[in-house]
Amino acid sequence: MGLQAEPERTCVACRGRAPRRELLRLAGSAAGVVVDPAGREPGRGAYLHRDPACVEAAFRKGSLARALKRGLTPEEAARLRIHIGRELG
Repeated sequence: MGLQAEPERTCVACRGRAPRRELLRLAGSAAGVVVDPAGREPGRGAYLHRDPACVEAAFRKGSLARALKRGLTPEEAARLRIHIGRELG
């Protein structure tokens, strides 16, 4: 039996590819955008490297909102930054 390939995803900020377990998933649905560390929340997903520079670039360039196909209000963006900061430790 062969080894199964690990799925890769692309960071929406830097466009770098990495194994899915190394990236942080954000899920966007009609209810809002949430940090999804388990990768199981329903809704459109976007992945970010667990690097503050990538997180900042995703918000600054608007690539996170584009990937989720929804606008982020300033309040929602601030809340997400706080939750992402907690995930990054």
